[in-house]
Amino acid sequence: MSRKKIGRYLLTDHAAFEMERRGLTEELLAGILEAPDQRIQVRPGRSILQSRAKFGSSLVYLVRIVVDVDRAPPEIVTAYRTSRILKYWKRSP
Repeated sequence: MSRKKIGRYLLTDHAAFEMERRGLTEELLAGILEAPDQRIQVRPGRSILQSRAKFGSSLVYLVRIVVDVDRAPPEIVTAYRTSRILKYWKRSP
């Protein structure tokens, strides 16, 4: 996947619904899309961009955004947060 930041994107109806349900703001997603901590290619044309983010006073979650990057503009498929950071975090080689 290109290391190019994602500034313009299409938010699918499913992604918008899930973001609202999960308490994720579009501002948070936009920040991760522009400068993710990690990018993981799931398959050709689909990537996960992820970053750690603080919620509340001390809770840190991993926010994962599933993006179809093989179209213009890229489409946000879904987004979620998880407390299982070590499960999804990819260590540098």
